[in-house]
Amino acid sequence: MSLKYPKVCKKSDGRYYVDLTLKNKRHRLFSGVKIGSSLCPNSYPKALRKAKAKELAKDVYDYLIRNDYSFEPKKSSIELFDEIIAKKLSEPLSKKYRTELKRLSTLIRPDVLKYGLISCSTIDDILLRYTNNTSFNTQRRQLNTLLLFLQENSFPVKKSCLKARKQVEVLHKPIADINILLEALKGYNYNLYLCCLLAYGCLLRPHREIRLLTWRDFSEDLCFIYLSGKRVKNKRNRIVPVPSYVRKELKGGDLHLNIFTNEKHPFNESYFSNVWRRFKRKNPVEEGTTLYSFRHTAAIEIYTRTGSLIKLQKAMGHSSLNVSLTYLRGLEVAELTEEDMPMV
Repeated sequence: MSLKYPKVCKKSDGRYYVDLTLKNKRHRLFSGVKIGSSLCPNSYPKALRKAKAKELAKDVYDYLIRNDYSFEPKKSSIELFDEIIAKKLSEPLSKKYRTELKRLSTLIRPDVLKYGLISCSTIDDILLRYTNNTSFNTQRRQLNTLLLFLQENSFPVKKSCLKARKQVEVLHKPIADINILLEALKGYNYNLYLCCLLAYGCLLRPHREIRLLTWRDFSEDLCFIYLSGKRVKNKRNRIVPVPSYVRKELKGGDLHLNIFTNEKHPFNESYFSNVWRRFKRKNPVEEGTTLYSFRHTAAIEIYTRTGSLIKLQKAMGHSSLNVSLTYLRGLEVAELTEEDMPMV
């Protein structure tokens, strides 16, 4: 950007001012207030006003050159960093994701205070703490989101050379005897039992879709669950049929109340995880079985019984068939049967 040297002009009443055009906007300055100067040419005797106005013109020109052609005070690196991070955190993010981005910004902030930028070594140090490939890739993805946003908002960032690590594909084994496990859960904690039953029977996700259910989400006869897009991972409205064996466990209640707490407020985000952890300590559960295993088991049953990816996609609430195909790679679904093998 170029800047023409300001003109010194005189009004008909004898007052002097500095005239300049900056970014297609005309400015007339009678004092140095805009640049943090106390110089006011018209406060001097008439014989000195022109000389003082010329002095103001020089001060204004020098200030604009130093301040990237702007009258706005130049922000320090840490002020700019804090402003950009606050802007990112103000976006409609999930509580957990916002907390994680805030934690990562706290880890890189000392670099900004010390050097005015974010160095590669700091980024690498954060990532190399994670030996597990899945954790490493998750942190790398979240950190890159933050760094890219900083870059897009004109903050100097040096990119890390660390690449994503190859993850070992997880094989989600189906629960061997779902009825025995559900009966054990029913005797241990009814809320956990109902959560697992809904995960299996309706293929809902435990920690968000199920935990937040209210009686308003059910049809009057309890045959369907209606979830709005803001409650579903793929952001699309979802209608889920409720099997009869699930319906007989539902008693109904005030439309505004949560189905587990019978209050307006649901259990906290870690409630079901904690109860499940305690249940596993006291009961023989196959290693690797999680709350999501009930949903996985139901997915396997639907696919092996129907052989239809379309039906699986609808039941799982996936956004596309590609998601369902990716999902099946991690499930213990036989792609070949005995009849497909070579014959003798």
